[in-house]
Amino acid sequence: MAIPGWTRSESPFHAGELAIQTRLGALERMDKQGRRVIREFLPEQHRQFYAQLPYVIVGTVDQAGHPWASILVGEPGFMSSPDDRTLQVKAKPLFGDPLTTILTEGIDIGFLGIELHTRRRNRMNGVVTATDANGFEVRVGQSFGNCPQYIQARMYELGEFDPTTPKPINEFTLLSEPEREAIASSDTFFIATAYQDESAGEASGVDVSHRGGNPGFVRIDEDNQTLTIPDFSGNCHFNTFGNLELNPHAGLLFIDFDRGDILYLTGTAEVIWEGAEINTYAGAERLLRFHLERGYRVQSSLPLHWSEPQFSPFLKDTGSWQSTSV
Repeated sequence: MAIPGWTRSESPFHAGELAIQTRLGALERMDKQGRRVIREFLPEQHRQFYAQLPYVIVGTVDQAGHPWASILVGEPGFMSSPDDRTLQVKAKPLFGDPLTTILTEGIDIGFLGIELHTRRRNRMNGVVTATDANGFEVRVGQSFGNCPQYIQARMYELGEFDPTTPKPINEFTLLSEPEREAIASSDTFFIATAYQDESAGEASGVDVSHRGGNPGFVRIDEDNQTLTIPDFSGNCHFNTFGNLELNPHAGLLFIDFDRGDILYLTGTAEVIWEGAEINTYAGAERLLRFHLERGYRVQSSLPLHWSEPQFSPFLKDTGSWQSTSV
């Protein structure tokens, strides 16, 4: 039996996403696809998937309008869904995670359930409907699956931990050597964006997404505030870029898989749609430029230990940054 798709007459995409789909000649195709795969509930396989995860990536927006990407960790089963419109989370944010001060009833929230070792991922957004000392509850707004492209496979081990245990925190507005080193060697990061205007209807809210590439695919400019990242062929939903079309604020999360350090960055972002610079990274269809406003590095924060990565086969047609005079 087929699982029902989008049941509303209005599009599951908002004006920013629709504008980009129109620009790239994909509007009609994505309307059909979106109505088929985007749902207002959690399908049974998604409910089971979230329940087996030991971590989940979360996107929120603080009171000043700055998005942040976060990670919540717990023993498998810390997420559950008593019904297909509700996700319950029994976990506290890690020490120093901006989510600690943002999480409250009524906020928009985005989830990326991602299982790195199987390269499986599902996206969801919704609204926090309740909080307590042990976690919170979310009413589902949109739910859909994502393809496995560009995910580096890593197996995990979860150790015992207390998320409230203090860790060293470094706050910055410029990237210093430890942050530059972590970003320059990274093959994975996560990005949170949002469009929360009432005009977006059921398509409004917060999104958090995965980005992957060869180590060094995130270029750090000389000002130590600007990151430039290639964007490869994807599912054409343009959830991240659609949000940026209407709201340039973004939050980035980098995980140091060796040390367990976590980088939380917030700032503004823009999309480079054309120009010679795009051609300096093989496989790039466009570029994402991020401008740092504020960040935190929490040392030895993540209680997960990881295997060496198995790089995505989709990266074979992508390259690295080459020198350019543009």
